[in-house]
Amino acid sequence: MMKYKNILVVVDPTVEEQPSLARAAFLARSYGAKISLILCIYDLSYEMTSMLSHDEREAMRQGVIEQQQQWLADLVTKYDDLTIECTVTWHSRPFEAFINHVIKHDIDLLVKSTHKHGKIKSVIFTPTDWHLLRKSPCDVLLVKDHAWPQGGTILTAVNAISEDLSHIELNHAVVQHATDIAKVVDAKVKLVNAYPGTPVNIAIEIPEFNLSEYNSSVRNHHEQAMNKIANQFKLDQSCCITQEGLAEDVIPTVAQSLDVELVVIGTIGRTGLSAAFIGNTAEHVIDRIECDLLAIKPQGFVSPLA
Repeated sequence: MMKYKNILVVVDPTVEEQPSLARAAFLARSYGAKISLILCIYDLSYEMTSMLSHDEREAMRQGVIEQQQQWLADLVTKYDDLTIECTVTWHSRPFEAFINHVIKHDIDLLVKSTHKHGKIKSVIFTPTDWHLLRKSPCDVLLVKDHAWPQGGTILTAVNAISEDLSHIELNHAVVQHATDIAKVVDAKVKLVNAYPGTPVNIAIEIPEFNLSEYNSSVRNHHEQAMNKIANQFKLDQSCCITQEGLAEDVIPTVAQSLDVELVVIGTIGRTGLSAAFIGNTAEHVIDRIECDLLAIKPQGFVSPLA
């Protein structure tokens, strides 16, 4: 059974309520894990004050850090049953501070609250959430304001017919995580798989092409692959959902229709130009679901910041 032992929670200094901390506390109690809080702050004005000496600027920064450390200490008082360490760091690129902490302290789950990003902003600027999905060496849990009641549903996204060994291993890891968490929170597991529709040009170019028969064949192929995965984890075949369409469309639609508490998905951590132009399914999904998202990294993934 998969167990998280070291959980890092990213604190949002702009809000009083910290859903990510509450979710991490729940998991820490369930797994007997240790929690670390990290708060990243930065104010360019402290770097630009040329009237002050280096030591004076450093003293001002340290004063801000100590103030935030006290705020964190007050924040964790209601979690006195847990072991929680607090870190405040001064860094102009928060995601780098978070990932460096993950690497240095052997963190196996990073938890962060997330908010919807404006479409224009998402195109021009890559939000911290996306950096974490792409570059964090450990699993990432992005938390929204959606409760985890007993008897809820965990939706697990799989690529059922992939023949690539790394994708098959990632499928296994995703379902394993989902079933393990389901035992802890007393939830049901559903598997979802999207399959592509038939290109219209084929039916146009080949008059004798039977579109209905082809669609049925493709669907049956995916359903059989889904049933095989379900059998491996002793899940009932009624847990399998197979729908035509793009994964980034199917997953949010199914998640909303089932009112799920958590979507578990694998992410290959694509970076560079391929990430800019293609993106990752997890990134396309995150802003379109109202529940939490757990992104599982493939075995052997190495962060580009390592």
